[in-house]
Amino acid sequence: MARPLVVLALPHAEHEAVATELRAAGFETADVQRPEELEAILGRRRDVGVAILDAEANLDLALELWAVLHEDGRSVPAMLIVSPSTLERLEMGATAAAIDDEYVTRPYSTESIRWRVEAMCIRSQAVDDGSGPVLQGGPIEVEGWAQRGTIVAVFNPKGGVGKTTVSTNLASALVVRKQRQVLLVDADTVTGHVATSLALEDTSTLVDALRDDPGGARVGLEQVSSSHPSGLRVATLASSPIYAELLDPEQVGLALEAARRGQDFVIVDLHPSYSPLNQVVFDRADRILVPVTPDVPAIRAAVQLREIASELGIRDKLAMVVNRANSGVSVADMERTVGMEALALIRSGGMLFVRAANEGRTVIDLFPRERITEDFDALADRILGAPRRPEPEKTGWRLFGGRLRVPARV
Repeated sequence: MARPLVVLALPHAEHEAVATELRAAGFETADVQRPEELEAILGRRRDVGVAILDAEANLDLALELWAVLHEDGRSVPAMLIVSPSTLERLEMGATAAAIDDEYVTRPYSTESIRWRVEAMCIRSQAVDDGSGPVLQGGPIEVEGWAQRGTIVAVFNPKGGVGKTTVSTNLASALVVRKQRQVLLVDADTVTGHVATSLALEDTSTLVDALRDDPGGARVGLEQVSSSHPSGLRVATLASSPIYAELLDPEQVGLALEAARRGQDFVIVDLHPSYSPLNQVVFDRADRILVPVTPDVPAIRAAVQLREIASELGIRDKLAMVVNRANSGVSVADMERTVGMEALALIRSGGMLFVRAANEGRTVIDLFPRERITEDFDALADRILGAPRRPEPEKTGWRLFGGRLRVPARV
Protein backbone atom coordinates (compact mmCIF):
# COMPACT_ATOMS: atom_id res chain seq x y z
CA MET A 1 0.00 0.00 0.00
CA ALA A 2 1.48 3.36 -1.03
CA ARG A 3 1.88 5.80 1.81
CA PRO A 4 -0.31 8.91 1.63
CA LEU A 5 0.61 12.57 1.63
CA VAL A 6 0.94 14.25 5.05
CA VAL A 7 0.18 17.97 5.22
CA LEU A 8 2.16 19.99 7.77
CA ALA A 9 1.16 23.31 9.28
CA LEU A 10 3.82 23.61 11.97
CA PRO A 11 6.22 26.30 13.18
CA HIS A 12 9.43 26.41 11.19
CA ALA A 13 11.49 25.10 14.13
CA GLU A 14 9.41 21.92 14.27
CA HIS A 15 8.45 21.50 10.63
CA GLU A 16 11.75 20.28 9.24
CA ALA A 17 12.38 17.73 11.99
CA VAL A 18 8.90 16.21 11.62
CA ALA A 19 9.07 16.30 7.81
CA THR A 20 12.48 14.60 7.82
CA GLU A 21 11.21 11.81 10.10
CA LEU A 22 8.11 11.24 7.96
CA ARG A 23 10.06 11.26 4.70
CA ALA A 24 12.51 8.73 6.15
CA ALA A 25 9.49 6.49 6.83
CA GLY A 26 8.34 6.80 3.20
CA PHE A 27 5.72 9.52 3.51
CA GLU A 28 5.49 12.51 1.18
CA THR A 29 4.95 15.82 2.97
CA ALA A 30 3.58 19.21 1.96
CA ASP A 31 3.83 22.49 3.85
CA VAL A 32 0.80 24.79 4.16
CA GLN A 33 0.48 28.15 5.88
CA ARG A 34 -2.94 29.35 4.70
CA PRO A 35 -6.37 27.75 4.15
CA GLU A 36 -6.25 28.45 0.42
CA GLU A 37 -2.99 26.50 0.12
CA LEU A 38 -4.65 23.52 1.79
CA GLU A 39 -7.69 23.94 -0.51
CA ALA A 40 -5.38 23.78 -3.53
CA ILE A 41 -3.64 20.61 -2.34
CA LEU A 42 -6.93 18.86 -1.56
CA GLY A 43 -8.26 19.94 -4.94
CA ARG A 44 -5.50 18.23 -6.88
CA ARG A 45 -4.58 15.34 -4.56
CA ARG A 46 -6.79 12.51 -3.39
CA ASP A 47 -4.14 10.83 -1.24
CA VAL A 48 -3.91 13.25 1.70
CA GLY A 49 -3.90 10.95 4.72
CA VAL A 50 -3.33 13.26 7.69
CA ALA A 51 -2.89 16.98 8.37
CA ILE A 52 -0.67 17.97 11.32
CA LEU A 53 -1.78 21.36 12.66
CA ASP A 54 -0.27 23.66 15.27
CA ALA A 55 -3.25 24.46 17.48
CA GLU A 56 -1.16 26.33 20.05
CA ALA A 57 0.46 29.40 18.45
CA ASN A 58 -2.51 30.21 16.21
CA LEU A 59 -5.63 28.31 17.20
CA ASP A 60 -7.86 30.35 14.86
CA LEU A 61 -5.75 29.34 11.85
CA ALA A 62 -5.76 25.71 12.98
CA LEU A 63 -9.55 25.75 13.17
CA GLU A 64 -9.78 27.29 9.69
CA LEU A 65 -7.52 24.57 8.31
CA TRP A 66 -9.53 21.94 10.17
CA ALA A 67 -12.71 23.26 8.56
CA VAL A 68 -11.14 22.92 5.09
CA LEU A 69 -10.30 19.28 5.84
CA HIS A 70 -13.99 18.60 6.42
CA GLU A 71 -15.61 20.71 3.68
CA ASP A 72 -17.33 19.36 0.56
CA GLY A 73 -17.79 15.88 2.00
CA ARG A 74 -14.11 15.47 2.90
CA SER A 75 -13.04 13.88 6.18
CA VAL A 76 -9.26 14.09 6.41
CA PRO A 77 -8.04 13.29 9.95
CA ALA A 78 -6.12 16.02 11.77
CA MET A 79 -3.39 15.75 14.37
CA LEU A 80 -3.56 18.86 16.56
CA ILE A 81 -0.33 19.84 18.34
CA VAL A 82 -0.95 21.65 21.63
CA SER A 83 0.50 22.30 25.06
CA PRO A 84 -1.01 20.43 28.02
CA SER A 85 -2.74 23.61 29.25
CA THR A 86 -4.29 24.29 25.83
CA LEU A 87 -5.45 20.68 25.59
CA GLU A 88 -7.28 21.08 28.89
CA ARG A 89 -9.03 24.20 27.57
CA LEU A 90 -9.97 22.47 24.34
CA GLU A 91 -11.33 19.45 26.21
CA MET A 92 -13.36 21.66 28.59
CA GLY A 93 -14.65 23.64 25.61
CA ALA A 94 -15.77 20.48 23.83
CA THR A 95 -14.32 21.51 20.49
CA ALA A 96 -15.77 19.91 17.40
CA ALA A 97 -12.90 17.64 16.53
CA ALA A 98 -13.82 14.64 14.42
CA ILE A 99 -13.66 11.21 16.00
CA ASP A 100 -10.59 10.25 13.94
CA ASP A 101 -8.63 13.36 15.00
CA GLU A 102 -5.94 13.17 17.65
CA TYR A 103 -4.24 15.59 20.03
CA VAL A 104 -0.50 15.52 20.72
CA THR A 105 0.98 17.56 23.57
CA ARG A 106 4.36 19.21 23.61
CA PRO A 107 7.06 18.12 24.15
CA TYR A 108 6.86 15.29 21.64
CA SER A 109 9.34 13.17 19.75
CA THR A 110 9.37 13.00 15.95
CA GLU A 111 9.26 9.19 16.23
CA SER A 112 5.98 9.34 18.12
CA ILE A 113 4.53 11.65 15.47
CA ARG A 114 5.51 9.17 12.77
CA TRP A 115 3.90 6.26 14.65
CA ARG A 116 0.72 8.22 15.22
CA VAL A 117 0.56 9.17 11.55
CA GLU A 118 0.95 5.51 10.62
CA ALA A 119 -1.80 4.48 13.01
CA MET A 120 -4.15 7.23 11.77
CA CYS A 121 -3.55 6.27 8.16
CA ILE A 122 -4.21 2.61 8.88
CA ARG A 123 -7.39 3.51 10.77
CA SER A 124 -8.62 5.65 7.89
CA GLN A 125 -8.22 2.66 5.57
CA ALA A 126 -10.32 0.38 7.77
CA VAL A 127 -13.95 -0.51 7.14
CA ASP A 128 -16.24 -2.79 9.13
CA ASP A 129 -18.09 -5.41 7.12
CA GLY A 130 -19.85 -6.73 10.20
CA SER A 131 -17.12 -9.12 11.22
CA GLY A 132 -14.75 -6.46 12.56
CA PRO A 133 -12.54 -3.77 11.02
CA VAL A 134 -10.57 -4.77 7.91
CA LEU A 135 -8.30 -2.75 5.64
CA GLN A 136 -9.85 -1.55 2.40
CA GLY A 137 -6.67 -2.11 0.45
CA GLY A 138 -5.84 -5.57 1.80
CA PRO A 139 -2.85 -6.50 3.94
CA ILE A 140 -0.10 -3.99 4.63
CA GLU A 141 3.13 -5.00 2.98
CA VAL A 142 5.28 -1.90 3.33
CA GLU A 143 8.06 -2.67 5.80
CA GLY A 144 7.94 -0.54 8.92
CA TRP A 145 4.32 0.63 8.43
CA ALA A 146 3.11 -0.89 11.67
CA GLN A 147 5.83 0.42 14.00
CA ARG A 148 4.71 0.05 17.60
CA GLY A 149 5.50 1.75 20.85
CA THR A 150 6.82 -0.30 23.76
CA ILE A 151 4.52 -1.60 26.50
CA VAL A 152 6.27 -1.75 29.89
CA ALA A 153 4.37 -3.41 32.75
CA VAL A 154 5.44 -2.74 36.35
CA PHE A 155 4.58 -5.62 38.67
CA ASN A 156 5.48 -7.48 41.84
CA PRO A 157 2.98 -9.82 43.57
CA LYS A 158 3.82 -8.08 46.85
CA GLY A 159 2.42 -4.66 47.64
CA GLY A 160 4.43 -1.78 49.04
CA VAL A 161 7.57 -2.28 46.96
CA GLY A 162 7.21 0.91 44.92
CA LYS A 163 5.33 -0.15 41.78
CA THR A 164 3.39 3.09 41.46
CA THR A 165 6.45 5.15 42.38
CA VAL A 166 8.51 3.42 39.70
CA SER A 167 5.72 3.57 37.10
CA THR A 168 4.94 7.24 37.60
CA ASN A 169 8.50 8.53 37.81
CA LEU A 170 9.78 6.35 34.96
CA ALA A 171 6.97 7.67 32.77
CA SER A 172 7.78 11.22 33.83
CA ALA A 173 11.50 10.74 33.15
CA LEU A 174 10.78 9.46 29.65
CA VAL A 175 8.62 12.53 28.94
CA VAL A 176 10.52 15.30 30.70
CA ARG A 177 14.12 14.17 30.26
CA LYS A 178 13.96 12.01 27.12
CA GLN A 179 11.22 13.87 25.19
CA ARG A 180 9.23 10.71 24.53
CA GLN A 181 5.48 10.41 24.11
CA VAL A 182 4.19 8.32 27.02
CA LEU A 183 0.82 7.01 28.17
CA LEU A 184 0.76 5.94 31.83
CA VAL A 185 -2.00 3.42 32.55
CA ASP A 186 -3.26 2.76 36.07
CA ALA A 187 -4.34 -0.88 35.72
CA ASP A 188 -4.55 -1.43 39.48
CA THR A 189 -8.32 -1.68 39.71
CA VAL A 190 -8.21 -2.33 43.48
CA THR A 191 -5.79 0.11 45.10
CA GLY A 192 -4.63 2.23 42.16
CA HIS A 193 -3.94 5.88 42.91
CA VAL A 194 -1.89 7.18 39.98
CA ALA A 195 -4.36 9.92 39.04
CA THR A 196 -4.71 11.00 42.68
CA SER A 197 -0.95 11.22 43.20
CA LEU A 198 -0.72 13.42 40.12
CA ALA A 199 -3.63 15.63 41.24
CA LEU A 200 -5.76 14.67 38.24
CA GLU A 201 -9.36 15.05 39.37
CA ASP A 202 -12.68 14.02 37.81
CA THR A 203 -10.92 11.82 35.29
CA SER A 204 -12.75 9.47 32.95
CA THR A 205 -11.97 5.76 33.11
CA LEU A 206 -12.10 2.93 30.61
CA VAL A 207 -15.04 1.47 32.54
CA ASP A 208 -16.92 4.79 32.23
CA ALA A 209 -16.34 4.82 28.47
CA LEU A 210 -17.41 1.21 28.05
CA ARG A 211 -20.61 1.84 29.97
CA ASP A 212 -21.39 4.73 27.62
CA ASP A 213 -20.45 2.65 24.57
CA PRO A 214 -20.98 -1.04 25.43
CA GLY A 215 -19.75 -2.18 22.03
CA GLY A 216 -16.48 -0.36 22.58
CA ALA A 217 -16.06 0.44 18.88
CA ARG A 218 -14.78 3.94 19.59
CA VAL A 219 -13.35 3.39 23.06
CA GLY A 220 -9.62 3.59 23.66
CA LEU A 221 -7.18 4.41 26.42
CA GLU A 222 -6.11 7.64 24.75
CA GLN A 223 -9.74 8.74 24.52
CA VAL A 224 -10.14 8.45 28.32
CA SER A 225 -6.68 9.74 29.21
CA SER A 226 -6.00 13.02 30.97
CA SER A 227 -3.12 15.40 30.45
CA HIS A 228 -0.64 16.14 33.23
CA PRO A 229 1.18 19.51 33.10
CA SER A 230 4.47 17.67 32.52
CA GLY A 231 3.20 16.42 29.15
CA LEU A 232 2.43 12.93 30.43
CA ARG A 233 -0.89 11.32 29.51
CA VAL A 234 -2.63 9.25 32.20
CA ALA A 235 -5.40 6.69 31.73
CA THR A 236 -7.24 4.77 34.45
CA LEU A 237 -9.05 1.47 33.94
CA ALA A 238 -11.54 1.78 36.82
CA SER A 239 -12.15 4.25 39.62
CA SER A 240 -13.34 1.58 42.06
CA PRO A 241 -12.97 -2.19 42.56
CA ILE A 242 -16.76 -2.37 42.35
CA TYR A 243 -16.60 -1.62 38.63
CA ALA A 244 -13.54 -3.72 37.80
CA GLU A 245 -15.70 -6.73 36.95
CA LEU A 246 -17.07 -4.76 33.99
CA LEU A 247 -13.66 -4.96 32.33
CA ASP A 248 -13.10 -7.75 29.85
CA PRO A 249 -9.37 -8.61 30.09
CA GLU A 250 -9.11 -9.29 26.36
CA GLN A 251 -10.71 -5.94 25.58
CA VAL A 252 -8.14 -4.28 27.83
CA GLY A 253 -5.39 -6.11 25.94
CA LEU A 254 -6.73 -4.82 22.63
CA ALA A 255 -6.90 -1.30 24.07
CA LEU A 256 -3.24 -1.53 25.06
CA GLU A 257 -2.28 -2.70 21.58
CA ALA A 258 -4.19 0.21 20.05
CA ALA A 259 -2.62 2.71 22.46
CA ARG A 260 0.94 1.65 21.65
CA ARG A 261 0.50 2.84 18.05
CA GLY A 262 0.27 6.44 19.20
CA GLN A 263 3.00 6.40 21.85
CA ASP A 264 6.69 5.80 22.29
CA PHE A 265 5.90 3.99 25.54
CA VAL A 266 2.85 2.70 27.38
CA ILE A 267 3.72 2.22 31.08
CA VAL A 268 1.23 -0.01 32.94
CA ASP A 269 1.03 0.02 36.75
CA LEU A 270 -0.47 -3.31 37.89
CA HIS A 271 -2.19 -4.62 41.02
CA PRO A 272 -0.17 -7.23 42.98
CA SER A 273 -2.05 -10.33 41.84
CA TYR A 274 -2.04 -12.96 39.10
CA SER A 275 -5.53 -12.04 37.93
CA PRO A 276 -6.75 -12.79 34.38
CA LEU A 277 -6.44 -9.06 33.62
CA ASN A 278 -2.81 -8.99 34.75
CA GLN A 279 -2.00 -12.12 32.77
CA VAL A 280 -3.33 -10.47 29.61
CA VAL A 281 -1.10 -7.46 30.31
CA PHE A 282 1.88 -9.78 30.90
CA ASP A 283 1.26 -11.32 27.50
CA ARG A 284 0.99 -7.96 25.71
CA ALA A 285 3.94 -6.33 27.47
CA ASP A 286 7.37 -6.09 25.86
CA ARG A 287 9.09 -5.70 29.25
CA ILE A 288 7.95 -6.43 32.81
CA LEU A 289 9.78 -4.39 35.43
CA VAL A 290 9.82 -5.97 38.89
CA PRO A 291 10.49 -3.45 41.70
CA VAL A 292 12.12 -5.27 44.61
CA THR A 293 13.05 -3.77 47.96
CA PRO A 294 15.90 -5.35 49.99
CA ASP A 295 13.71 -7.28 52.43
CA VAL A 296 12.81 -10.94 52.60
CA PRO A 297 9.05 -10.70 51.75
CA ALA A 298 9.70 -8.63 48.61
CA ILE A 299 12.55 -10.87 47.50
CA ARG A 300 10.50 -14.02 48.17
CA ALA A 301 7.64 -12.61 46.08
CA ALA A 302 10.06 -11.87 43.23
CA VAL A 303 11.41 -15.44 43.37
CA GLN A 304 7.84 -16.71 43.16
CA LEU A 305 7.18 -14.44 40.19
CA ARG A 306 10.25 -15.77 38.39
CA GLU A 307 8.98 -19.33 38.73
CA ILE A 308 5.41 -18.50 37.71
CA ALA A 309 6.74 -16.45 34.79
CA SER A 310 8.49 -19.55 33.48
CA GLU A 311 5.16 -21.40 33.53
CA LEU A 312 3.46 -18.49 31.75
CA GLY A 313 6.21 -18.22 29.12
CA ILE A 314 7.13 -14.63 30.02
CA ARG A 315 10.37 -15.25 31.92
CA ASP A 316 12.50 -13.43 29.34
CA LYS A 317 10.45 -10.24 29.78
CA LEU A 318 11.32 -9.82 33.47
CA ALA A 319 13.88 -7.34 34.77
CA MET A 320 14.37 -6.31 38.39
CA VAL A 321 14.46 -2.70 39.55
CA VAL A 322 16.15 -2.54 42.94
CA ASN A 323 14.27 0.02 45.00
CA ARG A 324 15.95 1.64 48.03
CA ALA A 325 19.21 0.38 46.56
CA ASN A 326 21.40 2.42 48.92
CA SER A 327 20.28 0.37 51.92
CA GLY A 328 23.59 -1.47 52.03
CA VAL A 329 22.34 -4.78 50.61
CA SER A 330 24.48 -6.15 47.81
CA VAL A 331 22.72 -5.83 44.49
CA ALA A 332 24.77 -8.78 43.22
CA ASP A 333 23.35 -10.88 46.08
CA MET A 334 19.83 -9.82 45.14
CA GLU A 335 20.42 -10.69 41.49
CA ARG A 336 21.70 -14.16 42.41
CA THR A 337 18.87 -14.81 44.85
CA VAL A 338 16.02 -13.51 42.72
CA GLY A 339 17.49 -14.80 39.47
CA MET A 340 16.88 -11.60 37.54
CA GLU A 341 19.12 -8.90 36.14
CA ALA A 342 18.94 -5.61 38.03
CA LEU A 343 18.01 -3.25 35.22
CA ALA A 344 18.47 -0.16 37.38
CA LEU A 345 18.96 0.91 40.98
CA ILE A 346 16.70 3.44 42.71
CA ARG A 347 17.91 4.86 46.01
CA SER A 348 15.55 5.96 48.79
CA GLY A 349 13.64 9.13 48.01
CA GLY A 350 12.29 9.79 51.49
CA MET A 351 10.21 12.93 51.82
CA LEU A 352 10.90 13.97 48.23
CA PHE A 353 8.18 11.59 47.05
CA VAL A 354 5.77 12.90 49.68
CA ARG A 355 6.41 16.52 48.74
CA ALA A 356 5.99 15.74 45.04
CA ALA A 357 2.70 13.89 45.62
CA ASN A 358 1.41 16.76 47.77
CA GLU A 359 1.88 19.04 44.76
CA GLY A 360 0.52 16.56 42.22
CA ARG A 361 3.90 16.24 40.53
CA THR A 362 6.76 13.77 40.25
CA VAL A 363 10.27 14.05 41.65
CA ILE A 364 11.46 14.26 38.05
CA ASP A 365 10.00 17.69 37.33
CA LEU A 366 9.92 18.98 40.91
CA PHE A 367 13.47 18.00 41.92
CA PRO A 368 15.48 17.79 38.68
CA ARG A 369 18.89 17.98 40.41
CA GLU A 370 18.34 15.39 43.14
CA ARG A 371 20.09 12.03 42.98
CA ILE A 372 16.78 10.18 42.98
CA THR A 373 15.96 11.92 39.69
CA GLU A 374 19.31 10.78 38.31
CA ASP A 375 18.31 7.21 39.20
CA PHE A 376 15.07 7.42 37.25
CA ASP A 377 16.93 9.10 34.42
CA ALA A 378 19.23 6.06 34.41
CA LEU A 379 16.24 3.70 34.42
CA ALA A 380 14.80 5.58 31.42
CA ASP A 381 18.15 5.18 29.67
CA ARG A 382 18.09 1.44 30.35
CA ILE A 383 14.61 1.20 28.87
CA LEU A 384 15.99 3.02 25.84
CA GLY A 385 18.89 0.56 25.59
CA ALA A 386 21.79 2.15 27.51
CA PRO A 387 24.04 0.14 29.89
CA ARG A 388 23.47 0.20 33.64
CA ARG A 389 25.11 2.99 35.59
CA PRO A 390 27.30 2.26 38.65
CA GLU A 391 25.65 1.13 41.87
CA PRO A 392 24.89 3.87 44.44
CA GLU A 393 27.25 4.09 47.39
CA LYS A 394 26.41 1.78 50.28
CA THR A 395 25.86 2.63 53.92
CA GLY A 396 28.26 -0.10 55.07
CA TRP A 397 25.86 -2.78 56.35
CA ARG A 398 24.24 -5.82 54.76
CA LEU A 399 21.27 -7.93 55.73
CA PHE A 400 21.90 -11.41 57.14
CA GLY A 401 25.64 -10.87 57.52
CA GLY A 402 26.13 -10.23 53.82
CA ARG A 403 24.05 -13.13 52.49
CA LEU A 404 20.42 -13.14 51.50
CA ARG A 405 18.85 -16.37 52.69
CA VAL A 406 15.66 -16.88 50.71
CA PRO A 407 14.40 -20.34 49.74
CA ALA A 408 14.98 -21.12 46.08
CA ARG A 409 11.36 -22.24 45.85
CA VAL A 410 8.35 -20.96 47.73
